[in-house]
Amino acid sequence: MSFTVHTTETAPAAARPLLGTAEKAFGFVPNVLGVLAESPAALEAYLSLSSILGKSGLKPGEQQAVLITVSIHNGCAYCTAAHSTVADGLGVPAEVVDALRAGGPVPDDRYEALRRYTAAVLETRGFLADGELERFLGAGFTRANALDVLVGIALKAISNHANHLADTPLDEPFQARAWEAAEVA
Repeated sequence: MSFTVHTTETAPAAARPLLGTAEKAFGFVPNVLGVLAESPAALEAYLSLSSILGKSGLKPGEQQAVLITVSIHNGCAYCTAAHSTVADGLGVPAEVVDALRAGGPVPDDRYEALRRYTAAVLETRGFLADGELERFLGAGFTRANALDVLVGIALKAISNHANHLADTPLDEPFQARAWEAAEVA
């Protein structure tokens, strides 16, 4: 591992309060945050975007669906496991989470529309095929939600890539939802 997984004691001074807040919220400091703490700016950016996504028009389970979809696309085992665990805790049906982890299709029309739209934005870098946005809107989402998805994509750009750079070890609370890229269909 080429990066340290910092604690509130070992992190740079500017990152310590952020890790302390995360520790209070989660009951532990997730390893990805310990890695990001090497750069207080990266840690703050991740936590800020996470908070902003929480204020979006997407419901909490939908936010997790976006984050899982992006993490699958980017091949991030750490984030796929972590967000699958969070989605489970939010009551997202197991068959939905499992289908997201497998790369779809999802046996729920709304979640499938969200997964498909998110994947299309990632695959095309936003240059969507004709009808793709309309299908998303037809599933009951809004144009604001279409942009909310971009917040999730930006959030995962930070953590997915940091986890790849650092080979971040998976925390024990996420072990039950461990994932490997080979799982994608």
